[in-house]
Amino acid sequence: MPYLWLKVLHVTAVVAFLGNLLTGLFWHAHAARTRDPRTLAHAMDGIIRSDRLFTVPGVIVITATGFMLAIEAHLPLLRTRWICWSLILFSVSGILFMWQVAPLQTRLRSLARDGADSSQFDFAGYAAIARRWEIWGALALLAPSVALILMVLKPV
Repeated sequence: MPYLWLKVLHVTAVVAFLGNLLTGLFWHAHAARTRDPRTLAHAMDGIIRSDRLFTVPGVIVITATGFMLAIEAHLPLLRTRWICWSLILFSVSGILFMWQVAPLQTRLRSLARDGADSSQFDFAGYAAIARRWEIWGALALLAPSVALILMVLKPV
C-alpha cells in the first residue's frame, strides 16, 4: 500500500479513536445532568458499544499503520524520539483504559441499570464513581492527544 494511503488510514483511525474518547466523556456529562438512571444506563451502554466499534479497532489500525509507516519511511521505531514517545503515550492510554476506564464504565452502567430497575438510584454514589471515570478517561485521552501532537510536529 503506498505511503500516503497508509497515512490517510492512520490519520482516519486516530480521528475515530480520539473522537470516540472525547465524545464518550461529552455524552456521559450530558446524560449525568438529567440524574435519570435510565438515561445514564443508555448513555453508558452506548459508550461501551462505541468503544467496541471505534476505540478497539482504532487501536489496531493505528498500531498496524503506524508500524507500517515507520518501516516504509525507514524510521527506527525506538531511536526516533517522537515515535518512541508516541508509542509510550499510546501504551499508557491503553493501560489506563483497561485498568481503570473500562471497569469503571461497566460499573457505572450496572449502577444505572440497577437504579432504573429498583427506583432506588443513589446519584451521589454514582457521581463519585463517575468523577473517577472522567478523570481516568481524561488521562486516557490526554496521552494519545500528546502523541498526536508529537506525530504532527515531529520534534527533533
